[in-house]
Amino acid sequence: MKVLIADDDALSRKILEDCLSEWGYDILMAHNGNEAWDILEKIDRPNMAVLDWMMPGMDGVEICRKLRQLKLPNYVYVILLTARSKREDVISGLESGADDYIIKPFNREELKSRLKIGQRIIELEHRILRLASTDYLTGLLNRRAFLERLERELNRCQREASPMGIIIMDIDHFKRVNDNFGHQVGDLVLQELSHTLVELCRVYDFTGRYGGEEFIVCLPGADKWNTYQIAERMRSTIESKKIFLLDKKSNVSVTASFGIVSMEPGQIKSADRLINEADEALYRAKEQGRNRVVMYVTD
Repeated sequence: MKVLIADDDALSRKILEDCLSEWGYDILMAHNGNEAWDILEKIDRPNMAVLDWMMPGMDGVEICRKLRQLKLPNYVYVILLTARSKREDVISGLESGADDYIIKPFNREELKSRLKIGQRIIELEHRILRLASTDYLTGLLNRRAFLERLERELNRCQREASPMGIIIMDIDHFKRVNDNFGHQVGDLVLQELSHTLVELCRVYDFTGRYGGEEFIVCLPGADKWNTYQIAERMRSTIESKKIFLLDKKSNVSVTASFGIVSMEPGQIKSADRLINEADEALYRAKEQGRNRVVMYVTD
């Protein structure tokens, strides 16, 4: 886990660096408050910070106040380090937004324990965020999390004038699977196909469960033919896949229909429009007999 150390005293920085390195932390160093703030403002900021109270530029308390005013996607756990030991100083430090407070000269084992507390809190937050953004059955992004990430990726692709493909996939006649084999088998089919989609995606693509037996895939950098090739590979792999049932003695096979759309370089489309176009292409795939890939085209 990354930890920012901010202290203007060279000896204090060195002691902190030696301790945290020994305990396995990945360290970022700042020599004053302004350097510390520059690091904490970045997108890839560390999740923990050990800040000296008194530093040139911004002091530790001011950094805490400014940090808590930001609407960050992930929490930053802050430990203030200072020679001030009066009760009113402790209260002032904590009220500024610091999570913990250690008085100099610090005890190594005390600092180690305080860092472990912060690490547990950050790891718990990460687990909660994963649960909140993940579909419980398939492990894919849930609809809300997918749409949030799609908006970010769409903005990036439009800034860089790069293409982006969208695939919406629907399992054909999925109700028959549940009716003939039961919902446990239906869940197994959803899990197996979600794994298949992820395996056939590139490392920078992302996949979500859009609802029921419907999945959605974002392909950053993919033009319409790249998008078509990836979707067709998914379709043919699913068609030939045998999903072994819980008894391991029998299997079930399914097919899927795909609607695809691509935003070409320089085009400006909203996320809603892209999804609606892919959904319309999916509707046409079903109309044309299912188990096929249909690209959205304007009439």
